[in-house]
Amino acid sequence: MTRDTLIRELRPTLTLAAPITVGHICQMLMGVTDSAMIGHAGTVPLAASAFGNNVFNIFFVAGIGLMIPVAIFVARARGARRPAEAAEYLRHGMAVAFGFGLLEMLAMAALSTQLHRFGQPPEVVEIVTPFFLLYAASIVPVFVYLVLRQFAEALGHPWMPMFIMLAGVGLNAALNWVFIYGNLGVPALGLTGAGIATLISRTIGAVVIFGWLRREAHVRAAWPGRWRGNFSRARFREMLGVGLPASGMLLFETTAFAFSGIMIGWLGAVPLAAHQIGISCASLAFMFPLGLSIATGMRVSHAVGAVERDRLRAIGFGALAVGLAVTAVFAVAFGFGGRVIATWFVDDVAVITVAAQLLVVAALFQLVDGVQVIASAALRGASDVKVPAFITLLAYWGVALPLGYMLGIRGTWGATGVWTGIAGGLAFAAVFLTVRFARLTRPA
Repeated sequence: MTRDTLIRELRPTLTLAAPITVGHICQMLMGVTDSAMIGHAGTVPLAASAFGNNVFNIFFVAGIGLMIPVAIFVARARGARRPAEAAEYLRHGMAVAFGFGLLEMLAMAALSTQLHRFGQPPEVVEIVTPFFLLYAASIVPVFVYLVLRQFAEALGHPWMPMFIMLAGVGLNAALNWVFIYGNLGVPALGLTGAGIATLISRTIGAVVIFGWLRREAHVRAAWPGRWRGNFSRARFREMLGVGLPASGMLLFETTAFAFSGIMIGWLGAVPLAAHQIGISCASLAFMFPLGLSIATGMRVSHAVGAVERDRLRAIGFGALAVGLAVTAVFAVAFGFGGRVIATWFVDDVAVITVAAQLLVVAALFQLVDGVQVIASAALRGASDVKVPAFITLLAYWGVALPLGYMLGIRGTWGATGVWTGIAGGLAFAAVFLTVRFARLTRPA
């Protein structure tokens, strides 16, 4: 693997990753915008949004894992020049999106009656239920949009999904202004208003991307001629064979972050509000390596479909090098500017102090977080999911959560200790997933 080979493979990866990354940043900006606008409505609503988002994200990420096979298999079908096969993967992916989305919506509706059992502050539990139910109602349009976006990106058309997401951020902010603060004759609904804004903007985004794809000439050969009937059990099994382990990998990580947030909630509303600020910033920075990882997974899958496995190593390691460079920039920003960043979200001095401490820890785990997500996606693109799933299980439930509990809850480090545990789990995953990819792609 020469330097020229790395550069040759890196250029198309970055070309594909750029709009995907911007699209993910736009999606994350919805959450950051919500946090900033809710934060100005008070510390308790901000803490309640953190709690509601933590629980919702468990369901959301489980669904993301099941949608991932759409990108992998559509990219592989494109590499093999089989557009009809790509259409079938889209059709089956949409069936999974609707079916699993409805099940999750019902599960979250049932869970909304039990939120008091998570040990959160009473003032947080008192106001979170309507917000959580509105987020639950948005899960189906989120999954539909995700499937359609991955279909477009895997066929090499990532720009329009990016513009749709960018418009969605603006729409969400405008609706927040109306519903949270009470403008244009609408009563001020606070946290519930943020939930209404999110549901409307997500639904409109799903409708718009479907309408665009239906009329887009460049994807017509891969667009399904029918949507209902004649589904293939073999195709569902093939997709679930990748989707279930991928869902497990994402769930192990997300539940670790979610339960870390719940543990921080045991410490009070101030640490929980600070956690929401820190996780919003860290998640926004994570969108850069995440976009790069999605592009990497698609290009690895495309190379597999084209029977060009000798390219896999250059695609993966080129992306890892760029990912390290990008995350290093955010590590410096969080390490030296954490307190200033925290003031953008809230005026409470106690919350700002804790958030600044958490952002120092975030600076430390930015590098390993980027590495693990890129290595994981590269392995998924090559359909290697079972061993990576076991690695992530050990990383987050064997290292991150126990270490965070011992340092932050049993120990004296508080929220900073919980975050340090997460950093340890991410480092474990980064090392072993990278080693796995290196071994899988060794020259014969």
